[in-house]
Amino acid sequence: MATHALTVDDATYQEVRDQRLLGFLFFLISDVIIFSSFIYGYIYLRSTAMAWPPPGIEPAALYMAGVNSIVLFGSGATMHYAMEFFKHGDKRKFVGYMIATIILGLAFLGGQAFEYFNLLHAGTTWPSSIYGAAFFTLTGLHGFHVFIGVIFLITVLIQAQRGTYTQQRYFGLTAGALYWHFVDVIWVALFSLLYVWK
Repeated sequence: MATHALTVDDATYQEVRDQRLLGFLFFLISDVIIFSSFIYGYIYLRSTAMAWPPPGIEPAALYMAGVNSIVLFGSGATMHYAMEFFKHGDKRKFVGYMIATIILGLAFLGGQAFEYFNLLHAGTTWPSSIYGAAFFTLTGLHGFHVFIGVIFLITVLIQAQRGTYTQQRYFGLTAGALYWHFVDVIWVALFSLLYVWK
């Protein structure tokens, strides 16, 4: 009875993939540290303020952020299914779910832009108060990550369509999925901190 053995090429690919995955995880950890620093700063500022937000400053609306959160979390689900369909060889459904993820990511950014417009119109700006500075810094940093994530997903979708990935070799797609789920997890923390915590 023959036993299955990795070829030299497969073994080399697995080693390179593991190194890439480790490097990508270190990148995500560095991002966690950045967000943690800003979140700690926000908590400190809020705990030392007499009133939060300061009088005359319009806070961000919970209902608007709630809708936007559903959109972003929905994109996490479509990303999961896209990966599953790719691994099972269903390219048509993979493409459909990837496009849905990208559209939902863009919809989240559109919702955030609408929220910013309303806040700016109400007088809540970056220099208007420490609340405005903290809010726009945290949500802006996250929005920038979503924007980069959308570009990342468009890139890996094009690569997948060109045959860059196979059912055995798809590290780029794995990295894209990990990054997108990371963006979702960070939003859970920011949504709880900025909108739910009263």
